[in-house]
Amino acid sequence: MATNMMKAMMSDLGELRFQPTEKRVRARIEGTTVVDSTRAVLVWEPRRVVPSYAVPIEDVQADVRRSAEQTGGASPDIGYRMPDLAQVPVLTPEIPFQVHSTEGRAIDVRTATVDRRAVAFELSDPDLSGYLNLDFDGFDEWLEEDEPIVSHPRDPFSRIDMRRSSRHVQIEADGTVLADSHRPLIVFETGLPVRYYLPREDVRTTLHPTPTRTTCAYKGEATYWSAEVGDRVIEDLAWSYPAPLRDAADLVDLVCFFDEKTDLSVDGVTRDRPVTPWS
Repeated sequence: MATNMMKAMMSDLGELRFQPTEKRVRARIEGTTVVDSTRAVLVWEPRRVVPSYAVPIEDVQADVRRSAEQTGGASPDIGYRMPDLAQVPVLTPEIPFQVHSTEGRAIDVRTATVDRRAVAFELSDPDLSGYLNLDFDGFDEWLEEDEPIVSHPRDPFSRIDMRRSSRHVQIEADGTVLADSHRPLIVFETGLPVRYYLPREDVRTTLHPTPTRTTCAYKGEATYWSAEVGDRVIEDLAWSYPAPLRDAADLVDLVCFFDEKTDLSVDGVTRDRPVTPWS
C-alpha cells in the first residue's frame, strides 16, 4: 500500500523527535556568546510543529541551574494562560517554549548581568541525556555558522518553493473584489496552505498599514495591512515582506491576503477556505 508522505510525517507528531545538525550554532545575550556548539541537535517536543536547538550542557558558557519555576510539565509562572494540553492537537510557535509536552526540568541561564528564567529545558529522555533544549526567544541573537537566523531554527524536513505564474487569481470579500492578478508569485510551503503573493498594482482595494509584525524563519519580518471592504475596514487582512531574507528576496513588497478570511479563486475555481491557526 502506498504511503502519503505528509501523513507519515504527521503520524510521529506526538513523539519526542530530534535530528543532529552539522551546523555550528551560537546564541548571544547582550552581545556575549553564551552558547557555542558544533554538536547541536534539532528537537521537536511532542506536538511541536517547529524545532528548537538543544546543545550539550558543557557548550553553554553561562551559569545554568534548576529553575524555581518548574520541575516538569508546564510552568504556571510565565505570564501566559496555560492551555489544557489534552485539548491542543498541535503546539504552534504562539505557545511559549515554557509549555512543555515531555518530561524534564526547567533551567535558568545566568550571566554576570542578567538572569533568564526557564529558557532551557533538561530533557529526561535517555537519548538526549546531557542536552539542554533552548528557548529561541530567550536569547538575543542566534547564528548558524556566521549568519543570523530569526524566529526559530529552520526545519530540515520542510521547504519553501516560490514560483512565478500566469494563473488568474482573484480575491473577494463580502462580494467586493480586493485583488485581480495574472502574475502571482505562488509560495508552496510544507504543511501550510498555498499562498498567492500579488503585485501592489493588482490590488484594487485601499490598504492601510497596521502596527502588527510577525517574523518567519524562512522569509523575515512581515508587516500587515487592513483593507477597505465596502463600508468597513478589516484589520490585518493582508501582509507583505518589505525587506525579506536573502532566500526569499522575490517576495519584496508583494501582497498576500489571508484566504482563511477571503474568497480566493484560481483560474475561475473558488478554493475552499483553509483551516489554520489564522482562521
